[in-house]
Amino acid sequence: MLALTSLSAPAPAADPPGPVVDFRAALQPIDGFGFSMAFQRADLLAGARGLSPAKRREVLDLLLSKEKGAGLSILRLGIGSSTDRVYDHMPTILPTDPGGPDATPKYVWDGWDGGQVWLAKEAKAYGVKRFFADAWSAPAFMKTNKNENDGGELLPEWRQAYANYLVQYATFYKREGIDITDLGFTNEPDWTATYASMRFTPQQAVDFLKVLGPTVRASGLKTGIVCCDAAGWDRQVAFTEAIEADREADKAVRTVTGHRYSGPTTVPQPTDKRVWMSEWSPDGTTWNENWDDGSGYDGLTVAADIQNTLTVGNANAYVYWTGASLGTTRGLIQLADPGDDYRVSKRYWALAAFSRFIRPHAVRVPVTHTDPALSVTAFRNTDGSRVIEILNTSTTEKTADFTLRGGHDRHPEGYITDETRSITPADVATTRGTTLTAELAPRALTTIVLD
Repeated sequence: MLALTSLSAPAPAADPPGPVVDFRAALQPIDGFGFSMAFQRADLLAGARGLSPAKRREVLDLLLSKEKGAGLSILRLGIGSSTDRVYDHMPTILPTDPGGPDATPKYVWDGWDGGQVWLAKEAKAYGVKRFFADAWSAPAFMKTNKNENDGGELLPEWRQAYANYLVQYATFYKREGIDITDLGFTNEPDWTATYASMRFTPQQAVDFLKVLGPTVRASGLKTGIVCCDAAGWDRQVAFTEAIEADREADKAVRTVTGHRYSGPTTVPQPTDKRVWMSEWSPDGTTWNENWDDGSGYDGLTVAADIQNTLTVGNANAYVYWTGASLGTTRGLIQLADPGDDYRVSKRYWALAAFSRFIRPHAVRVPVTHTDPALSVTAFRNTDGSRVIEILNTSTTEKTADFTLRGGHDRHPEGYITDETRSITPADVATTRGTTLTAELAPRALTTIVLD
């Protein structure tokens, strides 16, 4: 007699080993990548120190063109508080105290705004749709210290007048054909600067939002309020919590904004609102064009910060501080002072490797991998294209096999950014079925685009 043996059911198929990119899923949406030219940097770009129209167009292409440059899609404008037009100051639209918070203000508008109106119009022509205007300080007469500089606080009796002032600024831009889509009333309220600055506690910010929110709604402007651009991402948490805890302030704010000067992003903001990393550039003492020199203000540093901010901070946007400036700037581009020339840093190319390929309204998708030397993010654009950004921090070349969920591509495009290459096309990615194999150069950012 034959013995009967039981046949067990087959075990469920295990996930293939190695990294997995799931393009079927969605994490946070991406509003864009941006830059600022506040404090009359826009005037420099317009030719104030000798930049010719031809060179000006080259720099504009580098910053704003999707085909020739970075294709940056958010322009941050500075709402001024200075009564003069000295370089590095931002002129105010209300240079004279009207005589009290209830008196009729005499606004002044020159249609230039330190070059920012011109730049905003140029950006709009390139396709930019997000214009983020932010105030560093209220006019001096509205503050406790009667000075636009050195901190000070907004006097409670001037809250409504200050809200009207911000709305008037946005109204002037609308007359110029620019819709201010995002409006901020404070910059780094947790830090006192020797230049234009103004302090708010989280509760003071909440109290002002209860005035600004209704004022913006009554104006008819289609602008969303942002808050609060704290100097540190960790410090912004207290402001975010205060807003979330107050129904009226919560209703007023569309986007939470924070900087990250006090240290790397270590937590997400405690909110379901959109969250922007709205200003950062690394510290440094010299102009630096290197990719990887250990200085902490090279290109690789910026690439790593973008990856970390998007993953750990779950940011919906990344706005670099200065697009172009003079001297020892840690901006993206250095303009001659004076002269008709410019130089480009590897910081620029680090940001451009993201902003050129990851477009507004894209979504970040999940990535699982175990190699600590690799920092990996992936995105799905609205046009169907998919992007994988891989930063190899190892000093050796690596090969990685990624399992793709949600489609495959027979002809992936690869681009490398490192010390000698700047978004340079490279044959470094191949596919076989749903497996993508990438050859990753050491200490390099590899961008892979799948259509």
